[in-house]
Amino acid sequence: MAGATTAQRGNPGSARKGKGSGSPKPPKPPRSSGPSGGSGPRGPGLQRLVRRLRNRGPVLLCFLAAVFLVGGGSWVLYGSSWLRVEQVTAGGTQVLTPEQVLAAAAVPVGAPLVTVDTDEIAARVRSRLPRVDSVDVVRAWPHGIGLKVTERKPVLLIKKDAKFVEVDASGVRFDTVPKAPAGVPVLELSAGQSPSGRRFDEERLLHEAVGVAGDLPEAVAKETVQVKVGSYDSVVLELTRGRTVVWGSGEQGEAKGRALTALWKAAPKADHFDVSVPTAPAVSGS
Repeated sequence: MAGATTAQRGNPGSARKGKGSGSPKPPKPPRSSGPSGGSGPRGPGLQRLVRRLRNRGPVLLCFLAAVFLVGGGSWVLYGSSWLRVEQVTAGGTQVLTPEQVLAAAAVPVGAPLVTVDTDEIAARVRSRLPRVDSVDVVRAWPHGIGLKVTERKPVLLIKKDAKFVEVDASGVRFDTVPKAPAGVPVLELSAGQSPSGRRFDEERLLHEAVGVAGDLPEAVAKETVQVKVGSYDSVVLELTRGRTVVWGSGEQGEAKGRALTALWKAAPKADHFDVSVPTAPAVSGS
């Protein structure tokens, strides 16, 4: 027994080997998290980002090009000196002069052409020059503004002291002139004693006379010296060479004009015509 005990003590290494499995293993190195470490937490995300940038490259280039073009175009239109107002022209005038139209327009020379308010210019011309019925304002790229006016034409004159007020076909009094224009009749209102004067004021009768003057055939209008309005339905035309035309009311103006033209041809030497009833015109003094 004692020998067995001695033998066990004499071999202590064998006892340690029985308890353990040998020397401990070294720890494993951590996995790489860089781009080349395919199994790392950041590797796939970064690769996806790179792929997206590659796929969207053309789109980004187009976007940047668009921004450049818009910015450059805006600068050319608003900031550069290339597209600015340098020349302003006016046309279509008859009584007015181009210089009068340009002065009334007051176009801002030197301003960017794109910022010029053409509607405002047109409104300025019409308000400052009542003779102008309408005006077209256009941009003439790269440096011009063009104005084309249409003037009002008088169809009737109202005598005021020694001058004459011009009235157009719409009844608008647009100018006062010292001399009566040729071929434009003068209005004479004598409706003060007429019973219809209570129903139709002077302004209404003026519009009635304007309507009659506008309906006259051109040949008749040139021969008409005066339009006399005694009442709403009593309009008489005084022509050259002492001739007269009973027109009646302003209704059926075109039919009355045709009837009067036919009478002129049928009785060129007559001095009195009546077209108040256009279907039954009359002539006398031939």
